[in-house]
Amino acid sequence: MGSSECHVAVLAFPFATHAAPLLSLVEQLSAAFPSARFSFFNNQDSNSGLFRGRKPGAGNVKAYDVWDGTVAGEALVTHEEFIMAMPGNYVKAIAEAEAETGTKFGCFLTDAFLWFGGDLAAERGGVPWIALWTAGACSISAHLYTDFVRSLAAATPTGNGLEQKLKVIPGMSEISIGEMPGEILAKDLQAPFPGMIYNMALKLPGANAVVINSFQNLEPTVTDDIRSKLHKVFNIGPMILRQAAAATPKPPISDDHNCIPWLDSLPPASPPAVYLSFGSGLTPPPAEIVALAEALEAKRAPFLWSLKPHGVKHLPEGFLERTKEFGKIVPWAPQVQVLSHPGVGAFVTHCGWNSTLEAISFGVCLICRPFYGDQQINSRFVESVWEIGVKVEGGKFTKDETLKALNVVLDSDRGKLLKENVVKLKGEAMEAVKPHGSSTKEFQELVHLLNGYF
Repeated sequence: MGSSECHVAVLAFPFATHAAPLLSLVEQLSAAFPSARFSFFNNQDSNSGLFRGRKPGAGNVKAYDVWDGTVAGEALVTHEEFIMAMPGNYVKAIAEAEAETGTKFGCFLTDAFLWFGGDLAAERGGVPWIALWTAGACSISAHLYTDFVRSLAAATPTGNGLEQKLKVIPGMSEISIGEMPGEILAKDLQAPFPGMIYNMALKLPGANAVVINSFQNLEPTVTDDIRSKLHKVFNIGPMILRQAAAATPKPPISDDHNCIPWLDSLPPASPPAVYLSFGSGLTPPPAEIVALAEALEAKRAPFLWSLKPHGVKHLPEGFLERTKEFGKIVPWAPQVQVLSHPGVGAFVTHCGWNSTLEAISFGVCLICRPFYGDQQINSRFVESVWEIGVKVEGGKFTKDETLKALNVVLDSDRGKLLKENVVKLKGEAMEAVKPHGSSTKEFQELVHLLNGYF
């Protein structure tokens, strides 16, 4: 293995939950290639959180900070500032790392959003470019069909055009045009974020491989279709279960707010608990926080709600006191541990991919209120394809619609069927990460592919 061939540039997108899955993949690959070096390029804020507690230079993964597009001392306000600094901010940091180590990068492993990974690889003699798509096969399929969906939308009469189902796209027959990620139907595909996503859709067919945090049996028709459009596709998820099955699993995440002891303390005869969380970057609008609170108070099922302080201030007056016997609100919860707790029976969520896949991994039914990005597609798959949960009617939380969704999931015959379905998918997810499971085999195929390059 030549020295230039075992130096891997890892390019992370520092927002939402993009960087953590990429680092997880890097850790798995670094174990498979102990003599390789992985340089992890990310912005300073994201790196400081991901690498907190690590010894500098420990192992064969080293973090490098890239400029986030702001002037010194200025807080990063929007994704657009960072995107507008790309790819120059990465190019500069990569050049500095190559100068520091004295070796050129022999492989680029990037978040799929960072479409220029292929260009950087080509500039170094056509070294491999591997892209990680951190969401599901269903959403990457949507992006690969961007031009087709836009032409379909343009040719459809205004009015009910967005309701048209995408029956001609394999595996997407339940999805309507209006449920496509907003970037696909953006008026200006040259704007920073839509432009980045569109460039990704154009460039990904040139990647040596695309890695997806999913498993074959979850989205088989969609996955088979995108395999026909990309060089190589490796389904290696659910990553959270791969980590749990690893020879050296990560230490448990702290539970500073005693969420697990609180769930443990619920009486054996207690109804299933409701867990509510909307990811690291989302808080529902004030009116919807009120509606959620009113529904929870009326339902009187135990609930654990991860709600940031700026959201807590919108709760109805006296709500915390009136629900203290059966409810708990915390600013942060260890989601994986919560979802894996046998007392949790429903997950009220924005339906981001990580949250959706974690619910599947631990057999918890979902109540979906999507906001943006892939959340609409994920929600539709949850309700209409996998049948493991429900969307809140009307697209936002009201007291009546939230209460109706809670009753369906927790107390109805349909809810029992939803539970059976999600438990079945949980079993398939667990099978996928076993030693001879589909995701384990596909990870091994990825390692074999990289071994050929290294």
